[in-house]
Amino acid sequence: MKKVVIALSVLALLSSCVSKKKYAELEAKNKETQDLLNTCTVKLNSCLEEKASLAATAAALKDQNKNLMETSKEMAVLSTKGAQNIEKALESIKEKDLKISRMQDALTKKDSVTLAVVTSLKSAVGLSDPDIEINVEKGVVFISIADKLLFKSGSYEVTDRAKGVLAKVAKVINDKPDFECMVEGHTDNVPYVSNKILLDNWDLSVKRSTSIVRVLTNQLGVKPSQLIAAGRSSYVPLVENNSTENRARNRRTRIVVLPKIDQFYEMVEKEMKKQQK
Repeated sequence: MKKVVIALSVLALLSSCVSKKKYAELEAKNKETQDLLNTCTVKLNSCLEEKASLAATAAALKDQNKNLMETSKEMAVLSTKGAQNIEKALESIKEKDLKISRMQDALTKKDSVTLAVVTSLKSAVGLSDPDIEINVEKGVVFISIADKLLFKSGSYEVTDRAKGVLAKVAKVINDKPDFECMVEGHTDNVPYVSNKILLDNWDLSVKRSTSIVRVLTNQLGVKPSQLIAAGRSSYVPLVENNSTENRARNRRTRIVVLPKIDQFYEMVEKEMKKQQK
């Protein structure tokens, strides 16, 4: 109780010491300070929020920058690889151009060889006889000789007249030791009457081919290793077997001149076609 009395006495003393005017001023000053504190608190919170937002933006920009750096490195790698690929492509084009150039040179050489063979054959055999044809098909030289110059009807014995023609052909073959020649016998479609030695047109066409090969090798000095004997019967006609004249055209012996390098040129042609696709 004594303590309460003392406290009330102190309050009374203080009240009496501070005037109402001074108290009002202090109270107003206190309110102003409180308002200022509240304002600063609001601004502080706003700054803290802005700081957090900026920190988040900075972190995002940092990640973006990192990604851009990585992308830049990848682009640099891709650019290097692209340059390397372009360089490889250019080298490949150069190689293809070189191959094509070589192939064209080879084909030109082949055409020159073929032209030389044709010229030699035409010069040796001559062009006056309509029963002898010399032509070129796909770079291969063909000599076609009508059977009436080589054989009697139904026979496979070579006539004396034929040997004169074959001697001219042999001269050209002997001048080209690197060449091979295929001797093909062809008949018309009239069935051959079997004589127990020859059974059919197949036998006749092959026998006529081997007869010519023997004349070329045994009498005219052609190396056997250069010759190939073949029979085609009636299955590769020049024209339809529908008349006497046409059947006579189909009865023939064809000598195909084959340079040994022809396989190489054929390969070159195929490769060139692939390169041009």
